[in-house]
Amino acid sequence: MKFKPTKSRSLVLRRGKITEKYLFSLGTIKIPSLTEAPVKSLGKVFNSSLKDAASIQATNKDLETWLSSVDKSGLPGKFKAWIYQHGILPRILWPLLVYEVPISTVEGFEMRISRFLRRWLGLPRSLSSIALYGHNNKLKLPFSSLSEEFMVSRSRELLQYRESSDPRVALAGIEVRTGRKWRAAEAVDIAVSRLQQRVIVGAVAQGRAGLGSSRTPNYNKAQGKEKRSLILEEVRAGVEEKRTSQVVQLRQQGAWTRWEQAVERKVTWNELWKAEPQRIKFLIRAVYDVLPSPSNLFTWGKVETPGCLLCQKRGTLEHILSCCPKALAQGRYRWRHDQVFKAVADSICSGISYNKSTCPVKNKITFIKAGEKLAVPFRNTSPSLLATVHDWELRVDLAKQLKFPEVVAKTTLRPDIVVTSVASKQVILLELTVPWEDRMEEAHERKRAKYSELVEECRSNGWRARCQPIEVGCRGFAGQSLCRAYKMLGITGANQRRAIKLATNAAEAASRWLWIKRGEEWHVG
Repeated sequence: MKFKPTKSRSLVLRRGKITEKYLFSLGTIKIPSLTEAPVKSLGKVFNSSLKDAASIQATNKDLETWLSSVDKSGLPGKFKAWIYQHGILPRILWPLLVYEVPISTVEGFEMRISRFLRRWLGLPRSLSSIALYGHNNKLKLPFSSLSEEFMVSRSRELLQYRESSDPRVALAGIEVRTGRKWRAAEAVDIAVSRLQQRVIVGAVAQGRAGLGSSRTPNYNKAQGKEKRSLILEEVRAGVEEKRTSQVVQLRQQGAWTRWEQAVERKVTWNELWKAEPQRIKFLIRAVYDVLPSPSNLFTWGKVETPGCLLCQKRGTLEHILSCCPKALAQGRYRWRHDQVFKAVADSICSGISYNKSTCPVKNKITFIKAGEKLAVPFRNTSPSLLATVHDWELRVDLAKQLKFPEVVAKTTLRPDIVVTSVASKQVILLELTVPWEDRMEEAHERKRAKYSELVEECRSNGWRARCQPIEVGCRGFAGQSLCRAYKMLGITGANQRRAIKLATNAAEAASRWLWIKRGEEWHVG
């Protein structure tokens, strides 16, 4: 065994205090003390104080240096946000894991990060951090919360101690210290109790899929990595529940919690790269109602009156994008409706053309081996309407007034889209509305009641009639009715996702243009 004095360290304690009075050496080579040369192992620094306060302060300075360097780099805002997500966040998590950092300190770090993210994305300081990090938001952004990742990391550390293959480590009762505000042991125990309660309750149906449609992992049967993953996911769920309880108390920025009929929307990094910065900026600020509308400017103390620039009524964002009587009379909302209508009509027209060009699949003979049983294939009991016949005809109320086919019924009503099949005597009525997201259900019931008598008349004439009102929110959120309509017509899978994206992008772009022109003269070219 060879002893290297330069790689060794000395520490002298006298009456409980560190002293530098005594020095050690090996021959003529001096052994440095921990005060002179601290030791760094696996990223953790051990100095003479044997405390983490100095290291936490150094981590704080490192974070400030990284954020300031990125902020001054001159890159576009979305590039700076990407550097945080994939560069700064993983790098800062390691010192937070190896040192005993209280959760209050981590929350302070996150507040600083959130300020930089808002600045890089062009968002106001009043925007809640829940908008940036929430997983259950209607608009999901691709950013991770430092506090949440810290909680999950420390919970994972605790599970590694508890479930160690070495019984001496597992029974040692090692404590993961994270301050008094949040404790990893309590969070893990709560997660385990919730998982055990879920085992007792059993599988619960969610949505319209029904029992057995998806695999639900059983906590009692899980082992090793799968078991730890279930616990950590439950810890994340607890953090998200706390966010939800906070956001429902926000009357303005938490209004999206009441969008029961709107489909959630996720902004991916791929979409963020391709989108214009002003588009993402408008989308986020519109969803959380933090755009500089006259009402908000009045609340912020920037203007003396909250009046709309067109009609002088209270100029909220809802009023400007959906309720202004003067904008309605000028045809602004009709123009936006037609932009979304074109996207929906093009998708349905493509679906009809595709079904006309496809040939029916011939029956195949299935061979089985001796001793095996023939697996009964799943049969779709409700095939898409467009696939039943090939003589569908599409009529749209665009450019020129739609005349309802007299062979079906005589009426003065003009649905937006009428799809008919003479061979099978079927007619489909689609009526599009681009409402404020809070009023999707109200718009759906109103349109359904408007065409109920026409549907009954069509049925009395021997036609199979269906009326499907569809909604696309004015801020770019598709209603569940649009998804049901596409599914009914047979536009599913990737085609449905593409069709929904076209419609939502059209609504968002049109509303942004209405916002830009909110105080100017309106001319439709």
